[in-house]
Amino acid sequence: SEGPGAGRRRQPVCRLWRECARRTLRTRQRLAWVSALEPGPAESHALVRALARELEKVHVLPQTVLYIADAETFSGHEECHDQKKARKRNSKETAIALEKLLPKRCQVLGLVTPGIVVTPMGSSSNQPQEIEDGEAGFALLFPKIDGVKIQTFHFPKDLKNRVFDESKFAEAGLKNNPDLRVVLLFGYNSWKSGATRFLHQIVNPLNEKSIILAGGQVESFTSLTSENNNAQPSDACGVVGLAFSGPQIQSATVLLDQDVADERTAEAAMQRLKAANIPERNTIGFMFACVGRGYRHYKTKRNMEADAFRKFFPNVPLFGFFGHGEIGCDRIVTGNFVLRECNDVKDDLLHGYTTVMTLIHLGSTKPNQV
Repeated sequence: SEGPGAGRRRQPVCRLWRECARRTLRTRQRLAWVSALEPGPAESHALVRALARELEKVHVLPQTVLYIADAETFSGHEECHDQKKARKRNSKETAIALEKLLPKRCQVLGLVTPGIVVTPMGSSSNQPQEIEDGEAGFALLFPKIDGVKIQTFHFPKDLKNRVFDESKFAEAGLKNNPDLRVVLLFGYNSWKSGATRFLHQIVNPLNEKSIILAGGQVESFTSLTSENNNAQPSDACGVVGLAFSGPQIQSATVLLDQDVADERTAEAAMQRLKAANIPERNTIGFMFACVGRGYRHYKTKRNMEADAFRKFFPNVPLFGFFGHGEIGCDRIVTGNFVLRECNDVKDDLLHGYTTVMTLIHLGSTKPNQV
């Protein structure tokens, strides 16, 4: 039997979001997020369940959503009530379930990676976790922010042409855009022939002093926009990402190379990031690490780099993944100041066995905003 609240529970999630968001949209323009952490045995649809459970508590109507989950979330098993054996669920099923929870006009970019870096929801000061084993994921909910434009993009590799058509950059907001500040780039299906060469064709023209470039190689992407996602073969390779534009945006990245292998050298890298003097209010941190790092790299000590980040940035939430290659270097963008140039021959943006730490400041907020 259904209780008196059953009708309300059946309302579309997007309508519930609008109801609670109307009260706060005019005064709150800060990031919100939901997370699912299952470091033990995988729970079926953990990220989907966490989103559904927490949406009514999130007082923000998202305009852009970036969600990242580990491969187990998208390729695990789901119990079937009518059958004794569990049924293998596929990536598309989970992606559709996630997208149904979001407003129809919302930009969505979803990625699948080998491991996850996530700050548990509830507070920016919660301890970020490096989850290399087990099911985990998160969804970053970006509302409409005055003076900030966030744009998703997708560049699939054209099998017919070896040279990338750079005119496509303009459509994605990556060319002739004086307000462009940060580009997060994610290559997918990097094992395909020509994938690395194609990534170079995307990264090299963007390697400008006034732009932060950061990201890495993921296993696959599951969501972009329905028309773009469905048109691309599952075994193709390419690049997806987010472009952040706006004069108020500030950002910085540092590269932790293979020589960073203990607490002292990890903290030294965070000190370089701290020296950028990026405002920490309304700022988000990203960590893009190689699958070869983590506790294996630090001689079985877990959470080393996330702990080092938290020591220097106690109120900045940190998100990211363990992947198959990293994009970035030491660079700061506050006006035209650059910590170290990345466009010379000696300093490539594409790396392996490294970690890229990135800060993105989305602008000042009023004191009454929480």
